[in-house]
Amino acid sequence: MLNKQHTLFVCTTCDSVWQNGKRVGESKGEQLLQQLQQLAQGWELRNKFLIQGVECMSACSRSCVIAFVAEDKSTYLFGDLPVDISASAVLQCASQYYAKPDGSLAWSERPEPLKKRILASIPPLSKWTKLRLHSC
Repeated sequence: MLNKQHTLFVCTTCDSVWQNGKRVGESKGEQLLQQLQQLAQGWELRNKFLIQGVECMSACSRSCVIAFVAEDKSTYLFGDLPVDISASAVLQCASQYYAKPDGSLAWSERPEPLKKRILASIPPLSKWTKLRLHSC
């Protein structure tokens, strides 16, 4: 499991300022992405965990949205992350996600900024495929 690609998606349109239908300036999501990329330069998982900006993750009412994704693991979606205190907590949580074979992130083990900001935990597709095969 640890050899499979892990990805941290960061919404780059989160908490944008809009004027006349166009985005103005830098969004909080872009700021968080830049902070994560900078911190990740010294991170032990920098070559194993892709940090990818995404134009929109459709959680527009939630500023600073991120997701942890990997094959055969649950996907976790977090939102309303404060840009000024979240980057190191996100990388800490990403390390925890990477280390767990199923990607499980127990509430009690998550860094404080991510404890109450979970939007979704989506089970891996492989889990549902196995269940369907056995339920017939």
